[in-house]
Amino acid sequence: MFLIAGLGNPGKKYQGSRHNLGFRVVEALSRRLQAGKPVQKHRALCAAAEYKGQQVILAQPLTYMNRSGLAVIELLRNYHVDLSNFLVIFDDLDLPPGAIRLRKKGGSAGHRGIQSIIDALGTAEFSRLRIGVGKPPPFIEGARYVLQQIEPSDRELIDEAVERAAEAALLFVSEGLEAAMNTYNQGLSSPD
Repeated sequence: MFLIAGLGNPGKKYQGSRHNLGFRVVEALSRRLQAGKPVQKHRALCAAAEYKGQQVILAQPLTYMNRSGLAVIELLRNYHVDLSNFLVIFDDLDLPPGAIRLRKKGGSAGHRGIQSIIDALGTAEFSRLRIGVGKPPPFIEGARYVLQQIEPSDRELIDEAVERAAEAALLFVSEGLEAAMNTYNQGLSSPD
């Protein structure tokens, strides 16, 4: 069984914000896989799907971004998902808008949702898929920037990135992280 968790904040106030790109990818996956209606359990909205013979749980933690680890640890334990079959999807200020990048481990780089997951799991050894939102202008702090709506000039890039991220997540399920990295990390300076 696989767990794909897209990070974000629940509620209409946050819909369309940069910080909710993980939620958007899970929604795109849900459409592609014709997943069942999501149900609220284990501190998340969860939908079950199947892809190439694999059971996949699509989850949107409802704990708010900074406490994402609380939902993730419950999901992993209750669905008995091995850490190697777990992928977390989230926004990243260090990537340009529309870029995506997969990694097999690493620190949080200041992302509080990822730090919460690292703290809850007691390890940073889990797969992640980052979607670039770009750096904020000098007069806006990062925490405020990610909660803002995506600029119209970046919307098309971000929409395409959400679809590419969904494809990358499916490749992660069917062929593994290395195959997904080799396919979707092309053109990025570092191979990890």
